Amino acid sequence: MSDVPLTLTAALAALAAKQVSAVELTEHALGRARQTQPQLNAFISLEADAALAAARSADQARARGEAGQRPLLGVPLAHKDMYYRTGKVVTCGSQIRRQWTADTTATVLARLAEAGATSLGSLNLAEFAFSPTGHNVHFGDCCNPWDPARVTGGSSSGSAAAVASGVVFGALGSDTGGSIRLPAAFCGVSGIKPTWGRVSRAGAMPLSQTLDHVGPLARSVADCAHLLQAIAGPDPADPTAAAEPVPDLIGALGGDIRGWRIGLPQGYFDRDLDPAIAAALAAAGQAFGELGARVVPVQIPAIDALNAAASTIMWAEAASAHHAWLIDRPEQYGAQVRLRLEHGAAITALQYLRAMKLRAPALADFCARVFGACDLLLAPSHSTPVPTRAETDLADRPEAGAVLGALTRLTRPFNYLGLPTVSLPAGFDRHGMPIGLQLVGRPWSEAALCTAGDAFQRVTDWHLRRPPA
Repeated sequence: MSDVPLTLTAALAALAAKQVSAVELTEHALGRARQTQPQLNAFISLEADAALAAARSADQARARGEAGQRPLLGVPLAHKDMYYRTGKVVTCGSQIRRQWTADTTATVLARLAEAGATSLGSLNLAEFAFSPTGHNVHFGDCCNPWDPARVTGGSSSGSAAAVASGVVFGALGSDTGGSIRLPAAFCGVSGIKPTWGRVSRAGAMPLSQTLDHVGPLARSVADCAHLLQAIAGPDPADPTAAAEPVPDLIGALGGDIRGWRIGLPQGYFDRDLDPAIAAALAAAGQAFGELGARVVPVQIPAIDALNAAASTIMWAEAASAHHAWLIDRPEQYGAQVRLRLEHGAAITALQYLRAMKLRAPALADFCARVFGACDLLLAPSHSTPVPTRAETDLADRPEAGAVLGALTRLTRPFNYLGLPTVSLPAGFDRHGMPIGLQLVGRPWSEAALCTAGDAFQRVTDWHLRRPPA
């Protein structure tokens, strides 16, 4: 079909105006999936018959006038293959679960289905969501649409690639140390890691129960707002899903940020930046200034200790979750994941508890010092250009830990602190690869982040750039 909407928001408008049907959108998405799969390997499974049946049902529901109650009716999506669906194989990107069938459905998938979204299938990811690069020895690497020789970022590799290549209008990812924001940054799309507890994790594969966040990737912040609006809120099936009221995220779009204080970090986040990334950060600050915000320098508290604590917690909790398999089936793990799990198994209870004890005072200190000086913090998502798959295909080599840790050093602190962040495309590096920035807010400030991120995208077009055909 011609004139396919680029964004989820545009697709919803086209559906409402009867310019396109859900079946047409789904047929186009399936065609794109088949066309790009040999180059990108974004999908683990493609469920064409079920997707088309759901699209036909969506068109019938629209004809009955149900769109008002089902805000995503007829929109094709696909999701990281770690969200359980009753009766479906959910691989979690692993050999161990290659044939595992779920007996429950993730709350977020149920909520998207209730909102009327169509699912095309399950998307590739790093094994057990435990790598920031997107390598996968069991299902093959997911490749970056801008340059298949470079990483997508992980672990939500398929989610970012499927959105960037125009297959789907949005996808769920997960973020334990940067796994929504890095793929969004490396593939030139938007993403939201909400406040820890904003979105239920019931029926989502756990990696690190106190650091895992569930959130969307999509073309624009506005698109992400539509998805987050549908999935956020308390859930009896997840006691960590907070009772905090969900704000009107869609209503926050199109808002005015005049007089808001946008902080530019002085210390840590401006350390050792590639010149193109530093230039993108400065240009974004200028754009916010032209929107009427006050761009102010903000001194950043010591972060290295927080990153070390986050790694301690992630490794220890991952090792705990995988303890039985690590003993009984170690040969079924990829070398890099097995190495990281074995490292986690060596962490002592004292180290883990010290890392957990630091968390609350670190959050209080960060909020007082940073958000006492600004309303939102603007920071880079990564400090170096998007690396190649060959450069980061380190398996269990001794340098693997340092390389992976360096990739997530600018994203991991906000998992530890549980703060909400929005990922924004903001330019291109010397290799023609996307650059990503992140806006960070106080706990529960997703509405403000959507307002500011959407304002930025109304005066820039980085999020609308498409990879080469």
